[in-house]
Amino acid sequence: MAAKVAISARYCKGCGLCITACPQRSLRFTGEISEAGLPIVEPVPDAKCTGCALCAAMCPDAAITIEVEEEAAAASKP
Repeated sequence: MAAKVAISARYCKGCGLCITACPQRSLRFTGEISEAGLPIVEPVPDAKCTGCALCAAMCPDAAITIEVEEEAAAASKP
């Protein structure tokens, strides 16, 4: 199952807990700092996110949502 991680820059405080929680290593720090002075987290390009949602569960600010790709979801239906 392929999935896409969306991170809300408004709510993310750059704590990095999501990066640690991801078993696929699908998240990383960009090396840039936001206007609020916080590190920025982003999905790794071409990452193989499985949609496990451990990153979202770990996020203390609910800044992460997981979007399952429709093609993958449709293929898994009987």
